[in-house]
Amino acid sequence: MRLATKIIIGLIVGAVVGLVLNIVSPDVFKVLDTYLFTPLGQIFLNLINMLVVPIVFFSITLGVAGLGDPKKLGRIGFKTISFFLVTTAIAIIIGLFLAMIIQPGHVGNFNTEGVSFEAEKAPSTGETLLNIIPSNPIQAFAEGNMLQIIAFSIFVGFGIAMLGKKAEALLTVVEQGNNLMMYLVNIVMKFAPYGTFGLIATAVGSQGLSAIKAMGLYMIVVVLALLIHSIVTYGSAVFFLAKYNPFIFFKKFSPATSVAFSTSSSNATLPVSMDTAQKELNIPKSISSFVQPLGATINMDGTAIMQGVATIFIAQVYGVNLTMIELVTVVLTAVLASIGTAGVPGVGLILLAMVFSSVGLPVAGIGLILGIDRLLDMARTAINITGDAACALIVSETEKKHIGISEGNNKGI
Repeated sequence: MRLATKIIIGLIVGAVVGLVLNIVSPDVFKVLDTYLFTPLGQIFLNLINMLVVPIVFFSITLGVAGLGDPKKLGRIGFKTISFFLVTTAIAIIIGLFLAMIIQPGHVGNFNTEGVSFEAEKAPSTGETLLNIIPSNPIQAFAEGNMLQIIAFSIFVGFGIAMLGKKAEALLTVVEQGNNLMMYLVNIVMKFAPYGTFGLIATAVGSQGLSAIKAMGLYMIVVVLALLIHSIVTYGSAVFFLAKYNPFIFFKKFSPATSVAFSTSSSNATLPVSMDTAQKELNIPKSISSFVQPLGATINMDGTAIMQGVATIFIAQVYGVNLTMIELVTVVLTAVLASIGTAGVPGVGLILLAMVFSSVGLPVAGIGLILGIDRLLDMARTAINITGDAACALIVSETEKKHIGISEGNNKGI
């Protein structure tokens, strides 16, 4: 049985077990969650997180060293950032449009009394850009500051490329380190079906039907927007820009999306998504190693969709009519904030608080959607890493004439 099939089985079984225990015996669920579900999920997350920082360093260093020419790096960086910003804008527009059509905030009675949410202050875009360069790389590695690790890795890779033969030994060490990390990923992934089972059982079992029923239509709108964005936006981009069959793309990348769905973390899924992109989609390491770690840090299409839907939802609940200018403000704020808050824990809700503040909506309204945010976060993460892979595939295709990738190396048609 293929690993992807095992992971999907783990997802389904975990969801069923968690939901049944929540309905039949919440007390039994609490015991099993404490001694079985949570430990299984946490062990898997710890194993994956253990590899994230070294993989980002080795892969980006190797990727930049492989690109060598600063023009190539600048060209690929421009394509990558442009793709992320454009798709993020499209994502939030889809979310806004569906929420205005379906109007989830006008269905049912929502008790807004006593609803509270303390928003953590997010750094500005300028502050984040200034903090990209680490004053202490060792500290950046210890804290897992991805933007700073990426910046340091780019410098190291560029230095290796410019030194040429003088740094051959160091390049060999980086290549061996990258190979070692990918080997360890394959070992860790053998535990993925069990970790997935535990994570999903905990997520579904702790929420139960009551939270799902109360926010059912809101959840449907978010999921529908995620599906539309994935199929239409990413599918079209893959088909027209990469000349690749989107159905084959989604199928081959499914092992990574399954892991993303269960972990709810783009960074935690990064080792798996890179391995899948390179082996299944035949994306060159030099492209995958640069685009996907950067995407895991700043690409937030799934979160953007949630922001669009949540903004209209809360406006409808509180009876606030947003003007066209305010809707445009929502789009611009969300797109800029997707870079400005990169790497901040709980980034989705922080971004949402910033968006609400920009158009005068009560930040306390976020408390209404907190109950089911964990479930939706799983779907958002799966969309985020799919966008990263689609971008890597498109960049790979468009860079063939520049970096000598053989024609048809990653064709899916």
